[in-house]
Amino acid sequence: MTLPKISVQQLAEAIQAPEELAVLDPRDHNAYHAGHIFWAASLRPENAESEAHKLVPRRSARIVVTDDGNGEGRELYGVLKQNGWTDIGLLDGGTQAWIEKGYEVYSGVNVPSKLFGELVERHYQTPHVQAQQLSEWISQGRELLILDSRTQREFNRMNIPGGRSCPGGELVYRIFDLLKENTTVVVNCAGRTRSILGTASLIRAGIPNPVVALENGTMGWELAGLQLENGSTTVVGPPSESAQQKAAAAAQQITDRFGVTRVTESTLQSWQSDTLRTLYLFDVRSPSEYERGHRRHFRNAPGGQLIQATDEYVATRGARIVLTDDDLTRATVTASWLLEMGWEAYVYEAGLNEDPLEVGADEPPTHSPQVVLPYDPGDVHVAYQAMQDYLDWEVALVEQYDRDELVNFTDDSWA
Repeated sequence: MTLPKISVQQLAEAIQAPEELAVLDPRDHNAYHAGHIFWAASLRPENAESEAHKLVPRRSARIVVTDDGNGEGRELYGVLKQNGWTDIGLLDGGTQAWIEKGYEVYSGVNVPSKLFGELVERHYQTPHVQAQQLSEWISQGRELLILDSRTQREFNRMNIPGGRSCPGGELVYRIFDLLKENTTVVVNCAGRTRSILGTASLIRAGIPNPVVALENGTMGWELAGLQLENGSTTVVGPPSESAQQKAAAAAQQITDRFGVTRVTESTLQSWQSDTLRTLYLFDVRSPSEYERGHRRHFRNAPGGQLIQATDEYVATRGARIVLTDDDLTRATVTASWLLEMGWEAYVYEAGLNEDPLEVGADEPPTHSPQVVLPYDPGDVHVAYQAMQDYLDWEVALVEQYDRDELVNFTDDSWA
């Protein structure tokens, strides 16, 4: 069977065009990690039946599959065709042809989100504190509020001493009960992205306290020779009524500044019936809240993770994205970042005002393609070098982006 193919030049033109496009990479995790097209979402053929409808929900959306010419692209093509996708082409010559034409490939995973975090730091001059300085602040008894913006599961495994779990999408919503006049807020993650975005979220929300990102997160803490805590279960709880009102006011401030648009029920219904545009619907609350009750058709995508790993949830560029939660604070904060990433994002104004709500957990997306480590993670010296290499890679994304004439996914003033 002869499969439809598109040239490298055609794909480059499609990436720059405003029309919808999904680029899917079916290669194994190590190959994807070593180098892939910027907008390519990882989708293994064996996962396609369960995951493709999440990544590319509109069956007539344009899809380009790229591989190394080893048959995985053909295999993914077959699965997609069999399950109803109609507009699929294979990149002629695959990723290697892309490279030979002089276009960039990016190593690592969640590259658009990681790069975006670095661009946010550069554009907004996000303040930070180094690990050794934070350790001294702790020893001096300085008034600190250390918020870990990773998932609760990651926090339970290891955390900065004295830290509390508050995933990135929850920061603005949950912080106002915790603020004291002389407190410095420190936001950390494992590396860089979520702490940068979390810090910037609190600053744009207008909280009065100083806010800083822990530079290089828990990795930087370990590289500085400092000890992490293990097994902590200290979690920031839901806000009080007064704190929730302050968070809502902060969300309104973000709406006014960044032009976040709310859509009505009638608009949403119209978009759901539109066969010419892709629509993603996400409930950005925590998994436990989602499980207790959510609107039909809305998938769970906690706000911090949706920004941190956008390519695990959304593969179709040019699509509409509609977010919701119970009071729209978290949806608004998340939408503001998606807008700055170049997505067409909205907030559904009715929130959870539907009776009855559906109950039950959502299946999270397939985990990021994790490269098989070529070393024993128990070897401390090698593990430390791997952490440093990761941090160096993340920072270097900006330099690669600056020379890449094909990729531009933020406002031109960010250049």
